Amino acid sequence: MSKLIVNQAYTQKPLAELNMNTTADVEKMLFTATKLHKQGCLPAYQRIQILQKLANLMQAEQDDLAKLIANEGGKPLKDAKVEVTRAIDGVGLAIAGIRSIKGYEVPMDLTEAGAGRLAFTTLEPIGVVVAVSAFNHPLNLIVHQVVPGIAAGCPVIVKPAEATPLCCLRFAELAVKAGLPEGWLQTALLDINNSQKLVTDARVGFFSFIGSARVGWMLKSKLAAGTRCSLEHGGVAPLIFDEYNDEQGFVNGVVKAGFYHGGQVCVSVQKVFVLNGRAADIAQKIAKAAGSLKVGDAIDADTDVGPLINTSEVDRVSSWVDEAIAEGATLITGGKKIGTACYQPTVLLNPAANSKVSTMEIFGPVVCVYAVDDISEAIDIANSLDVAFQAAVFSDNISVAMRTAKALNASAVMINDYTTFRTDWMPFAGRKHSGYGTGGIGHTMEDMLEHKMLVIKTD
Repeated sequence: MSKLIVNQAYTQKPLAELNMNTTADVEKMLFTATKLHKQGCLPAYQRIQILQKLANLMQAEQDDLAKLIANEGGKPLKDAKVEVTRAIDGVGLAIAGIRSIKGYEVPMDLTEAGAGRLAFTTLEPIGVVVAVSAFNHPLNLIVHQVVPGIAAGCPVIVKPAEATPLCCLRFAELAVKAGLPEGWLQTALLDINNSQKLVTDARVGFFSFIGSARVGWMLKSKLAAGTRCSLEHGGVAPLIFDEYNDEQGFVNGVVKAGFYHGGQVCVSVQKVFVLNGRAADIAQKIAKAAGSLKVGDAIDADTDVGPLINTSEVDRVSSWVDEAIAEGATLITGGKKIGTACYQPTVLLNPAANSKVSTMEIFGPVVCVYAVDDISEAIDIANSLDVAFQAAVFSDNISVAMRTAKALNASAVMINDYTTFRTDWMPFAGRKHSGYGTGGIGHTMEDMLEHKMLVIKTD
């Protein structure tokens, strides 16, 4: 049986050695989940009780969960604590969602042919849910992908990221402790071949994926006929800076939104477009603020920027920055590895339009600042890529801000706020290559339910 070694993100010392699941395990998981679905979902009151107890159990060990996030995922402890709070709140959102599950009456007597009938819809769980998750929010993403399935009455099989399975395993233990019957949540530690076997099986009713566009679109193309799916990929998070009074506040926010979790967030601020010949000045100010960030082991309470998820990612980010500088970008700050696990918070000024840092998601602690002549130029550049997720515009002129927001090709545009803003009840989705379907706990629950219409002949 092959083993999965989970390492501490900063020291790379082993945290755990886990057994990988086999092809036979995949078949057993699918058989169990399918059997449970056919037997019928747990009643709503029982799902509510289980999730309420689960939230209480998570609350009771929130410090331990935060440390687990920091150790296996490299998210600074202060931010990991916020993630745990969000995850607990997410369970509460799902409980509220259960209370909102209802069908509706369909009028039948709008024509003579339909008269004498009563019709209404009910909602039923879609079936087995398979979730493939990412490393960057190892607890909250599990909540976003798994809890809607539990709340909707679906058996769930979840595959966590190989680098960060410990939060998922602990969450599953807590779910059982909260009263979730055996088999309703199964955790799968799988290699690529077995992952694909699980995802593409005809018994899967809904597939939830968070990760790279290359993998997500490939898996979607191989899904069995009838399997619904939701894909969440990444983007380049363009931000347009017009005239804005609180300039220092803006700069401080860019530093947080660009370097939070080492930039390993799908909506991290990556491209900042600055008007009125002030790009160099703004880049210097961002660099100065970034210079005060402490980089180090995420488990240390005063660390601001932790390690990247593995050493190969450090090497990749470093090569992209070096390439951008060779292609004409000006390095304002950073640009160097810190040991093997970390990379300096980096600010680049005016990278070339075709540089990787300009055209692809960096997923690292790098912010690029671009000088543009006007907002139209910034919009054209922002809209030119094949990714479109969240964007932002800062302007004290509300008319300018609204026109800009309307013109940007994005699923959400923040006005005088950052691309990283999100609440867990709002729709969260990418356009173009950035995703498919809509995230957000309530929205995901809706996707995991199917309408069934009942028509009763009364005459």
